[in-house]
Amino acid sequence: MHPPPDFDREVQRQQWLLQALRGEAGPAGWLAEPADRHQGGLRVYQAHAAATAARALAAAYLTVQQLLGEASFAALAQVHWHAEPPTRGDLAAWGQGLPDCIATDPALAGEPYLADVARLDWAVHQARQAADDDAPVAGLPWLGQADAPDLGLRLRAGHAVLQSAHPVHTLWAAHRSTAADRFAPARQALADRRAEGVRVARQGLAVVVTGIDPATAAFEQHLLHGGRLGDALSAADPVFDFERWLIDSLQRGALAAVLQLPPTDRPHQ
Repeated sequence: MHPPPDFDREVQRQQWLLQALRGEAGPAGWLAEPADRHQGGLRVYQAHAAATAARALAAAYLTVQQLLGEASFAALAQVHWHAEPPTRGDLAAWGQGLPDCIATDPALAGEPYLADVARLDWAVHQARQAADDDAPVAGLPWLGQADAPDLGLRLRAGHAVLQSAHPVHTLWAAHRSTAADRFAPARQALADRRAEGVRVARQGLAVVVTGIDPATAAFEQHLLHGGRLGDALSAADPVFDFERWLIDSLQRGALAAVLQLPPTDRPHQ
């Protein structure tokens, strides 16, 4: 059954409206006259869309907004809205591309840490949106019954790890501290050009952000990318202590499942 002609015209009109809101040219005469009325209406819609974009992004990128200031962040949000407009009705799911937008913006080249701070903000935002995952660890006995090459470890929903050449965790934490000198550690870390690893994890309903050492960050990233436990251990830094990591992960509730993988999935030697 084909949709009526009026339906097709309405779909086309909405597409033209979206083009106009983004400042793109559309066919002349698609809105009712007089022109000054519909142009004024478009300006209202565009201003509303820009404000909505800024609010939506600020909810996910609070640290970036605090670092840039509200006015500069609103301008950045508008640029991003034009470059990558939302494709879904849920604005909470929009904004993943902002870190790359920041990284390639010449105007922000003097703030090289900002893109990674944005990546951390987004990871925290995603963790808050993640489904609850508090079931007991599945398959835990496999750790004592199977060889490491045949096992995989699945971390809880919302788990993310970031390794940065900049002190992103110190910067992020400074903007959540209430200490009188809360920005002093961040200034020192920036002066020292300190690289930092950071973990984002759900603990119950809370999202916990923790600084971690490079060896732990590399190991967890291997698991998050779907790597086998044996491969992760082989690639791990000699200083990495798996037994200590496992106990800590179980205590924090970070481990969701131990998976027994088919031996045929092993990479060929």
